[in-house]
Amino acid sequence: MMVSTPEIAVPLNIRSEAVNQLARKLAIRKRLTKTEAVKLALENELRRIEKSQPLRERLRALQDRVLARPATGLEADKDFYDDLSGPA
Repeated sequence: MMVSTPEIAVPLNIRSEAVNQLARKLAIRKRLTKTEAVKLALENELRRIEKSQPLRERLRALQDRVLARPATGLEADKDFYDDLSGPA
């Protein structure tokens, strides 16, 4: 089986008949090629792992970027934010 990336085709050898059969079953059910089925399964598993990380860990990079910005020294102004939201 070949897994294609935009840059280059890379061989992926599946030497397990059980894995081959799982890829075949998924491909049939989703009407995909085996390569597409393997790609879909891997993407879904990675997404599941990412979602299982606590929110605090997923937001840490964003928090670090925000905290790295220099402070302006300006205070938040309630009237300014009220103006942004428009009439009540």
